[in-house]
Amino acid sequence: MFKPIQIKALENYKLWVKYSDGVEGEVDLSALAGRRVFSLWNDYKNFQMVSIGSSGQIAWSKEIEICPDAVYMEITGKTPEEVFGNLKIEAANA
Repeated sequence: MFKPIQIKALENYKLWVKYSDGVEGEVDLSALAGRRVFSLWNDYKNFQMVSIGSSGQIAWSKEIEICPDAVYMEITGKTPEEVFGNLKIEAANA
């Protein structure tokens, strides 16, 4: 799977992410802001502290992590089957 290699917090709870395969784009996380653990972002400076963790996760300290695969699919519009080819199961005729 492709890993994020660059990340930047933008205005209005958006992130710009670039992946190791060259894919790059923005994802809007504003729907999460202020909800449960994401209330950490109520101070916008905390949202701006986004980083790429040692395992490739998109993280804000140790409090919040977001799956980079989900962000990749959001940016590309691809389905899990398109991103993870081994998820495709061929029908067997018995």
